[in-house]
Amino acid sequence: MIRFVVGPDRQIVPDLTARLPGRGIWLSASSDVLQSSGAPEDKGRQSKRVEGERVEGGRRNKQGDGSNRDLARAFARAARGPVSVPSDLFGLLQTALVRRIGECLGLARRAGQAVAGYEKAREALRTGRYKLVLQASDGSEAERSRFLSGFGPELTIIDPLPGEALGRVFGRDYVVHVAVAPGKLAESLVVEAGRLAGLRSGSARALGSARATGRETGPVNDGTGANG
Repeated sequence: MIRFVVGPDRQIVPDLTARLPGRGIWLSASSDVLQSSGAPEDKGRQSKRVEGERVEGGRRNKQGDGSNRDLARAFARAARGPVSVPSDLFGLLQTALVRRIGECLGLARRAGQAVAGYEKAREALRTGRYKLVLQASDGSEAERSRFLSGFGPELTIIDPLPGEALGRVFGRDYVVHVAVAPGKLAESLVVEAGRLAGLRSGSARALGSARATGRETGPVNDGTGANG
């Protein structure tokens, strides 16, 4: 879920860290929610999606055409007053999540909790302490699978960023493999990658390397090429 608040100018503001003051309005981090007229949830209310419909208070509401106007009306109902919604809210959210993933990974690197490169990352995994793997979303499927060979299903594998973006975090041109030690930063990476995957329609590549390895990717929402 992603929290939103109403700013002083009545504009809807994403609150990825859920720390901004004000009453929270919650939406599932899903493309079919944010690009439809499904109503946001006020804090404390529950809703779920069933076969392309919104279920709230026992009533089913058919999805709209995904217009920004429909989404603004839905936010206005939840906020109990008129609001304005950024015209490219969906794109802004994706950009913000990509930035946040990069920032969390940078913090992990500086804290000595993340190592990059084929051999260094595999060595970290061999210690049994590192359980989270980030792989470049545009990395070779064969290369990614080869990197994971010999390790069990206990690893959580995500690939929210391309190799160039991973490389920038580590001061390199391109990185394919990163191992991250357990901790709050690793948990944040898994959560944010799950949100981004939802906005990208939950593609296999966004969720992890299950397609490449033939095994399930770690549940991102509950966790809460070249040799890089």
